[in-house]
Amino acid sequence: MKLFFLLLQLSIEEKLKNAPDEGYQIGVVIGSFIPFVLLIGIAYWMYYAAKKRGKNQ
Repeated sequence: MKLFFLLLQLSIEEKLKNAPDEGYQIGVVIGSFIPFVLLIGIAYWMYYAAKKRGKNQ
C-alpha cells in the first residue's frame, strides 16, 4: 500500500512540475483529493446507516 501512495505522489509531483499553467495545477490537486473525499463520504454514510439501524432494534 505504501508503494502505491509513493508512486501516486511521484506522479502528482511530476504533473505539477510539467503543468502548462496554474489552472492545470489546481485541477490536478483537486482531482487527486476527490477519491479520498468520496471514500470519507461513503464511510460516514455507512456509519450513519448502521447507527440508525442499531437504534431501531
